[in-house]
Amino acid sequence: MRIKRGVNAVKKRRKILKQAKGYFGSKSKLYRIARQAVMKSGNYAFAGRRRKKRDFRKLWIARINAAARANGLSYSVLIHGLKVKGIDLNRKMLAEIAIENPANFSSLCALVK
Repeated sequence: MRIKRGVNAVKKRRKILKQAKGYFGSKSKLYRIARQAVMKSGNYAFAGRRRKKRDFRKLWIARINAAARANGLSYSVLIHGLKVKGIDLNRKMLAEIAIENPANFSSLCALVK
């Protein structure tokens, strides 16, 4: 008995074309090209999720360094001093404190000095 797989093949193509919706030109219209575009965009998205973590960490470090230098310290001296004193704050929170509450950040710097 012959089994036709038309329904499943159409579902597969429809899924890919739905993912490619909004892409320019034939990337959103033609299945073969859309499949390539979806695969490539998935790779970019995967890499981008990792890149985002790097970029935010760089941003936080730049903000902490600027605030530390305003208080007469360098970034590395501040981080080392905080570790020695046992103050366990991550870079995200330090950057938030530096921006939102400079007085508290200055008191942290004074502790390190």
